[in-house]
Amino acid sequence: MAVHYHHPRGHFLSRQSRQLRQSRQLRQSRQLRQSRRSGQSGRLARRLTQLYGGLVLYGASSALLVRSGLGLEPWNVLHQGLAEHTGLSMGVVLTVVGAVVLLLWIPLRQRPGLGTVSNVLVIGAAMDATLGVVPDAHGWTLRIAAMVAGIVLNGAATGLYIAARFGPGPRDGLMTGLNRCTGLSVRLVRTAVEITVVVTGFALGGTVGLGTLLYAVSIGPLAQVFLRVFAVPPAPDGSTVVAAGQPRRAILRR
Repeated sequence: MAVHYHHPRGHFLSRQSRQLRQSRQLRQSRQLRQSRRSGQSGRLARRLTQLYGGLVLYGASSALLVRSGLGLEPWNVLHQGLAEHTGLSMGVVLTVVGAVVLLLWIPLRQRPGLGTVSNVLVIGAAMDATLGVVPDAHGWTLRIAAMVAGIVLNGAATGLYIAARFGPGPRDGLMTGLNRCTGLSVRLVRTAVEITVVVTGFALGGTVGLGTLLYAVSIGPLAQVFLRVFAVPPAPDGSTVVAAGQPRRAILRR
């Protein structure tokens, strides 16, 4: 009868090999988890930078339109008119109106995100800070330059803010909420609301002009371009996403 002899050294080497393989797999798994956490932290940091950078730039670019004197965005026509009658700064009026609009989300059952609340608090402060250091533009060359810079930078700010995916601005949420409750198209709701705020603001003394028209026809295309430029890569499966929104359906309005 044949007798098979297994040397104990062979068992030891086999066991050691398995342990090394398991250790290597465990190390690789740990490195992968650390890499994912690092990627998520970096992605969140980028999104937050875009959010607040976009909001500050939005307020600053709106201030340039004010200084051009050639016409404002629809909501800022209203804000300027209210500011003239209340004695408050435009930034403060913008913040108060944003808070009031946000309250209208309650019956519309809209859910705000970090970007929504930040929109209310940051843009008005950035606008007032910029108005405090940038004087009125004089002469057609400077006025047109301020107007064009304001519109283009506003488009860039829109792309930064929306691509961060922290929720829509309060006025956008109002539009989409009314769209859902009334069944009317977003375009129709937006047009009706913005015509109302422009007419009301103009009646109160807000500035309507060439800048208002150019803004209306160019902000959409500009926003789409900058949304692609500043798009944040999607988070991998299983990662945590904070207050993600729908960036291509919400164009920031103050």
